[in-house]
Amino acid sequence: MMTTRKFLLWFLLLTFCAYSSWAMWQLGYFGIWAAGFTSPGSLQILLDLVVCCILITSWLKKDAESRGINPSPWILATFATGSIAPLIYLLVREYAKKDQSAPALHSA
Repeated sequence: MMTTRKFLLWFLLLTFCAYSSWAMWQLGYFGIWAAGFTSPGSLQILLDLVVCCILITSWLKKDAESRGINPSPWILATFATGSIAPLIYLLVREYAKKDQSAPALHSA
């Protein structure tokens, strides 16, 4: 069943991936990073993204460990893809919740 949370996560992920793909097509991976150094304002935005990624990965590490998931791939993916990896992690987490909360079927 598609909950509102899942719908919003899918919407954010797909629209952000579409825009990121377009930007990557226009500038290339390193071109996106280079744009962060063109002015003090763009550098501030880049540094803010880095701080946010650090905060997100510290939360993600604790959350993944509490669920018995290895956080290392998610952390590395976050530093490579920015917000895309945490959005995917949140979706995986949402679908895992369904599996955990489903009642066990017993054979009679």
